[in-house]
Amino acid sequence: MTTLAKCICTSNHGFAQYAQEEIRRLFPAAKFSLLVPTEVFLFETAADLQEVFTTLKEQEPIFLRHIQPVQQEWELSRSDEDLDALQAWLADLPSQGLVQPGDKIAVQVRKEEKADVPYAPFAVKAALDEVITGELQAEPVVRYADRIVSVYVSANKLYAGISAPADNLSDWSGGAIRFHKEEDQISRAKFKLLEAEQRFGLDFSCARAALDIGAAPGGWTSFLLERGLRVTAIDPAAMHPSLLGNPMLTVYKKNAGDVKLRQDEFDLLVCDMSWSPRQMARLVADLLYALQSGGTAIITVKLMHKKPFQTIRELMQVFESSMFLIKAKQLFHNREELTLYLQKL
Repeated sequence: MTTLAKCICTSNHGFAQYAQEEIRRLFPAAKFSLLVPTEVFLFETAADLQEVFTTLKEQEPIFLRHIQPVQQEWELSRSDEDLDALQAWLADLPSQGLVQPGDKIAVQVRKEEKADVPYAPFAVKAALDEVITGELQAEPVVRYADRIVSVYVSANKLYAGISAPADNLSDWSGGAIRFHKEEDQISRAKFKLLEAEQRFGLDFSCARAALDIGAAPGGWTSFLLERGLRVTAIDPAAMHPSLLGNPMLTVYKKNAGDVKLRQDEFDLLVCDMSWSPRQMARLVADLLYALQSGGTAIITVKLMHKKPFQTIRELMQVFESSMFLIKAKQLFHNREELTLYLQKL
C-alpha cells in the first residue's frame, strides 16, 4: 500500500514557486496546492513521511523556510468542536508511539487571515497544553522541545501534525525566527547575520579577525565586535558614530578596490551590499586574497531580477576557483535576497 506524505511548506513571500521547483526535483511526482498565495502551500507525494523529512534535510531547498507534517485534517466546524477534535487527536498520540511521558512539547499554531473561526491561536495552544500536562504527562514548552505539535487553520480546514524540531527545518513557527531589537541597535541588518549564525550552525566568536565589505552603517560590524572579533570595515559611506573609536575596529572610508590588505589577514569575510550580484561577486573576489584558506564567508545576494538559480550559478562561476559553497539559503530576515555560506579553498 502506497503511503501518502502530506506537509505544509512555507517560503518567504513571493518565493513559493522556487521552493516548489526545488521540491519537485527531489520528488518528481509531488503535487502542490496554495494556501497563502506565493508563500504557504500544501505538498503531497507518494512516500514515507520520514523519507520526506530525511531527503529535505540532506538536500535542503534554498527557498523552503519551514515544513510541518499533516497527519490529520478536518473540515472546519467553526466552533469549539474544532478544539475538541484537536484535543482528542493529541491525546491519542501516545498509543501511536509519537509521544512519551516527560517529553517537552511545543505547540505552534498558525491561522490564516481569511480563516473565520471564533478562537484565536493562543486559545488553540491553551487547549492543547491542557492535554500535554494532563493525559500525556508531558511538559509544555516554547523553545528547545523534543517534539513540536503544529496546527494550521486555513479558510476551510484544520491541519495537525507532530514532528521532531529538526524535521521542520526550523523550530520557530513557520520558520519566522524573531529576535529582540535592542534600544541602541544600529540596523535590523544585524538580524540577518544572527540568523545565519544560528541557521548554519556557526559561532562567530570562534573567529579571530573579520573583514566586512560594504559595512556602513555598521549593523554587521557591531554584531561581530560584540562577538569579540577584530573587525576591518570597508565602505565609502559613514559608519555609525557609536562604532568610531572602538580599538577593535579599523575603518577604511573608501571604495574596496582602493584598499590594500595583508595576505591571509582574516578568517571571516562578510558582505551585505545592495549591489547587483555580479558587481558584488567581482568586488569580493578581488579581496579574497586577504581571507585565509579554510576561512568562512557569509554573503548576501540581492535577487534583483529573480532568476535565483541562474544568479547562484553565475556567482559560483566567479568564485569557483577560490570558494566552496557549503549552503545557500533564503533566511526569514533576507526578504528579496538570499545568504551564501562559503569556505575559502
